[in-house]
Amino acid sequence: MQTFAEAGVSMPIEAALTRQKITNLNQVQSESIPALLVGRDVVIQSPTGSGKTLAFLLPLLDRLAEPAAGPRGLIVTPTRELAIQVEAVFKSLDSGRRSALLYGGVGYHTQTLALKRGVDLVIGTPGRILDMIEKRQVSLSRVEYLVLDEADQMFDAGFSRDVEKIMGLTYNPQTVLASATMPDWVSRMIDKHLRDPLIVKVVAEGPSLLEHGLVRTDRGMKLGVLSDILRRHRGTIVFGRTKHGVRKLNRELQRLGHRSVELQGNMAQSARDHVMESFRRERADVLVATNVAARGLDVSHVGLVINYDLPDTADALTHRIGRTARNGNTGRALTFITAEDHENWAKLRRQGAPMLRTVDASLLVKDGHWLYVDEPAHQSRPARAQSASRRRRSSRPLGRRRVHLD
Repeated sequence: MQTFAEAGVSMPIEAALTRQKITNLNQVQSESIPALLVGRDVVIQSPTGSGKTLAFLLPLLDRLAEPAAGPRGLIVTPTRELAIQVEAVFKSLDSGRRSALLYGGVGYHTQTLALKRGVDLVIGTPGRILDMIEKRQVSLSRVEYLVLDEADQMFDAGFSRDVEKIMGLTYNPQTVLASATMPDWVSRMIDKHLRDPLIVKVVAEGPSLLEHGLVRTDRGMKLGVLSDILRRHRGTIVFGRTKHGVRKLNRELQRLGHRSVELQGNMAQSARDHVMESFRRERADVLVATNVAARGLDVSHVGLVINYDLPDTADALTHRIGRTARNGNTGRALTFITAEDHENWAKLRRQGAPMLRTVDASLLVKDGHWLYVDEPAHQSRPARAQSASRRRRSSRPLGRRRVHLD
């Protein structure tokens, strides 16, 4: 395997990586870092948890090695949590370069002070970055290296205008687009904004480290099944569809005795920070969240992700379950399906929702329920609840394998 020194990474940065027990490049890093070090634009599409953040940060630090007026680097992310996480990785590399973290939901004082001290790198969300530009607190005229993290969401309807405005305020920087998913329409933005980019597309190698199972249950028993599963696992993220639904589900889980916390977009930033601190330090076992937690969030001890409510798109499902089985670790995901979800699940499968594999029988599902592993031939077959006695008499259903969870 190639070492970071062999790839051209400087000795101080290599030493910082070694202290974190990171010694060799993985596939996405070995394919993208050499091109970035020589100044090429790069599009990185690789699975969640595959090391994209280091892939674009290490060449940036090489660019910033010699001090000069800045900021010379800019990393734009769709969520506050991802911006905070990227800065944490940046600081862990002990480069001596200064950064400013810009995101909304909090006051301006700390962020303004950081910018006034002078920074080499700005990391932030589109709205607050533009806000600081309008307040004349920062200029992008010296930016040499631009990263759009979770690029597909960056160019989506809610962000595209702000992101294109930000790009227009820079002057021909080296540009990196990074994401686990790249819808076809992103190619138009690549043609518009990038110069002869190298396309790095990495698929999962060998057997998947993620086991993804489908739990079919009745709507009225859904909460009980979830509670039984959570009693066997810590470090679980449970995804709901709406802010209101997440608040309600978190209250119900707390009532049932679970150490759960919630993360959703209506919360103040201080509350969101407190929630993530509690979950990262394992003072809470369960994080109940909307899709705000589906992008880029990296918590090392997450071993199970549960889709309590289906997302709207297959890409969203990919990002949700990508919160586990990260950086070479194994992980499990469960997707709940009731009879009311059948049509939406069929739509997600048509969109390319991830295939499902057998989940280890140590996962507990409430008595009378099955965990199914879908097989393509009969993916549209409706769910039917079975009693334990009827299940023992029934024959193996066509197109599915059944896994009884003791």
